[in-house]
Amino acid sequence: MSEPALLVVDDEASNLESLERIFAREGLTVIAAKDGKDALEVVRKRRVDVVLTDLMMPGISGVDLLKAVKQVSPETETVVMTAYGTVEAAVEAMREGAYDFITKPLKRAHVVRVVSKALEKQSLMVENKTLKAQLEATRRRPIVGQSLAMRRTLEVVQQAAPSMATVLLLGESGTGKELLARQIHESSPRAGRAFIPVNCAAIPEGILEGELFGYEKGAFTGAVARRDGRFALADGGTLFLDEIGEIPLSVQVKLLRVLQEGEIERLGGKAQKIDIRLVAATNKDLRKAVADGAFREDLYYRLNVIAVNVPPLRDRRDDIPLLVDHFLARFREKNGKAVAGCTRAALDVLTEHNWPGNVRELENAMERAVVLTKSSAIDVEDLPREVRGAPPLASGSGRALTFEIGTPLSDIEMRVIHETLRHTKGDKRLAAQLLGIATRTIYRKLEEPNDPDASVTNDNLAMESPLVASK
Repeated sequence: MSEPALLVVDDEASNLESLERIFAREGLTVIAAKDGKDALEVVRKRRVDVVLTDLMMPGISGVDLLKAVKQVSPETETVVMTAYGTVEAAVEAMREGAYDFITKPLKRAHVVRVVSKALEKQSLMVENKTLKAQLEATRRRPIVGQSLAMRRTLEVVQQAAPSMATVLLLGESGTGKELLARQIHESSPRAGRAFIPVNCAAIPEGILEGELFGYEKGAFTGAVARRDGRFALADGGTLFLDEIGEIPLSVQVKLLRVLQEGEIERLGGKAQKIDIRLVAATNKDLRKAVADGAFREDLYYRLNVIAVNVPPLRDRRDDIPLLVDHFLARFREKNGKAVAGCTRAALDVLTEHNWPGNVRELENAMERAVVLTKSSAIDVEDLPREVRGAPPLASGSGRALTFEIGTPLSDIEMRVIHETLRHTKGDKRLAAQLLGIATRTIYRKLEEPNDPDASVTNDNLAMESPLVASK
């Protein structure tokens, strides 16, 4: 990290030289300017952490310089020096954003202490801004998808977001329901306020009510102080209740009151008004849960104002290459790996996999592949075993290959390939997925001149093989 940069501005040459020497000994990079015009040029051309400027100067005054610096570099702190230590001058300088005010004649220890504190504040501000930017980038994770199914979902989300209506996101686990809930919040008038996500399934039933609604001191054993619940934390913003189908009936009653009356009641406390936008999500069939008596019908209708169906990844396969590129870029940077992309064979396997875990499963598979690959491109062998496919003809075929002791391994390999191709009706890509190898490997094996079945074509692949015995 570079040394902090201090810009000293004074029209008196002796003061300028003295301050240069003092702060050079403190380990700072010191830039000197004889007037406000020169100082402003410095700020425009390079990073300056703190400006230490005289207040009364010809041309551009210290206050005018302060204002100009804030326009050019808002993160830069300014300390003002003056021999005219009037209250009016101090008030004006502080009102315009000066960090502190020092009167002349300067005392070395005092000026060093003030500048050091200004540098510390500036450093904290920059760090805070960086952390906020990182948090914002995480919070604003892009929704990747151009398939028709995803475009329809996003269209409903964008229409619903500006309203106050409760939204119910329906879809399998791992489809990105929380990401869509954040999108709803960020596209609403509440965007600058709190977004509080709650995974209802992850909180034990016995403490869920207290976590959601809060409690007063002494409300139960162990309640040693009053605590706000998630509803109170989300006041003015958006509360996202994920896996809402898991909440017990006793909590459903209180949730219904919130939606009907706009009130919450802490355990052991009184009712209070609350202003929240509720977005809920579930991977359960709530209609069936209502029929089974596990979910209140009145609450279901309160939640189901705007229902958004989030498609599983298998129904939006056109988005898989886009998601692969997105996750590849993220994990390449995160892990410092020089991985350029995926081979055609790997991308084929990724596109054809059914992804029962949806986007979350794809994300995990890509991180694993980026970390474990030894080459510049992810290949089929780098993918998880379950993604590459189960062993060929493991079930459902009713057939088994038999071989004599001493059969050459190359013959066994070719027979397995041909039988798998018969099983897939000549689909080499599917056969490769079942065998856990690259599609090009099958083509290469079939083209080998010593292949006794090299003349087999797609037309006769379906013929009964003499090498196959029924179980």
